[in-house]
Amino acid sequence: MPVHQLSDLIRFARHHSPFYAELYADLPPDADRLADLPVVDQSAFWQANTLGDNRVLTAPLAEATVFKTGGTSGAPKFSCYTREEWREFVTVFGQGLLDAGLRPGHRVADLFYAGELYASFLFILDSLAHAPVDNVRLPIGGGAPLESTIPTLQDFAAQVVAGTPTTLCRLAEHLISMGLSLPDVELLLFGGEALFDDQRRLLAAAFPNAEARSLGYASVDAGLLGCPVPGPDARLHRAFTPHSVVEILDETTGEVIHEPYRPGRVVVTSLFRRLMPIIRYPAGDRAEWTDTEGYFRILGRAEEGVRVGPVSLYSQDAQAAVTAADTQGRVMGSQLVVRRWDGRDGLVLRLATAPGDDDPAELEVLAKEIITELYTARPLYPDSERAGFVHPLTVEWVRHRDLAVNSRSGKLVRVIDERPTA
Repeated sequence: MPVHQLSDLIRFARHHSPFYAELYADLPPDADRLADLPVVDQSAFWQANTLGDNRVLTAPLAEATVFKTGGTSGAPKFSCYTREEWREFVTVFGQGLLDAGLRPGHRVADLFYAGELYASFLFILDSLAHAPVDNVRLPIGGGAPLESTIPTLQDFAAQVVAGTPTTLCRLAEHLISMGLSLPDVELLLFGGEALFDDQRRLLAAAFPNAEARSLGYASVDAGLLGCPVPGPDARLHRAFTPHSVVEILDETTGEVIHEPYRPGRVVVTSLFRRLMPIIRYPAGDRAEWTDTEGYFRILGRAEEGVRVGPVSLYSQDAQAAVTAADTQGRVMGSQLVVRRWDGRDGLVLRLATAPGDDDPAELEVLAKEIITELYTARPLYPDSERAGFVHPLTVEWVRHRDLAVNSRSGKLVRVIDERPTA
């Protein structure tokens, strides 16, 4: 399917999608630049993109594949691709797998999740099948029992394992607990969520000869977002030009950011999708341009934060505190849990250690050091604690398998809000 000219896509969306027609109603007929257009409001988009009386689609739902999206936060929504759009999607992403490290003849285990209209397993399998180099595909799936997954990886001497960081870490923890490792694996391709240094340490113990690399940046709702850039920084990507246009906007003013190292929210326009147009659509992530033209660094999910009393905290804040205090690399995963009791909010930092690392005295010392680091970085929290607005921050030590994950996607839930809503 050819890539559409932006002006043609805008005109097509205005004429065939009631949602975009209403969104652009006050614009001049010849508006044909991204700067002329408003950013899509996601709530309005999904209120219009319903199963019945759909106002986003540009044609009746007669030929398409339908996937769920938005399952990590909020109610699942639905995203549609025609067969030509899907083929273009997986072909372009498959070409980017070479930059992720895919080589001719690689035996690749797909451990992403399938079923329930979820896209990632099929997306990666199809992308591998459309990659420009031969490869052997092992469609195991993220929901398969680890007891059967490990023998399959061993029997086929898998060289590449693809999955979410959470799935890869659970596999690694199981291997370590059994006293095993998989030295044949040379590449761990992750996607769907960020991979942190604490998780890298866990993976290195189970896959001693493997390098962890981003397989690319995409989502079923926003489409193609970023092709991986070879090198040590797995957060670094470049836009899938000419199939998509990535913008980074100031989170307060909405101004388009051009200069490097100024964080903002990611907005994407897909130039190969017309059934469900994606024009200036918020991807849900924060990023910054680098000093290399066209390269951007993903900084994390825009919504992975929480308000505890008067204090705003992000998962990155906790991760930075752990990294600063945990000089021996004992923490293998983290999660923020917010609770409320006795009329006040409280924050629990749930931290995972490797099997066998459970000395209570040592972990108590490490917990205090981590809390000190977080208090230093976010002094409003201890100030609010002293004022009686919030409970003291506490640490809960667990195994990686005890960290909560999304039941459908297998992704780690970075922030869990257990406060009552009624």
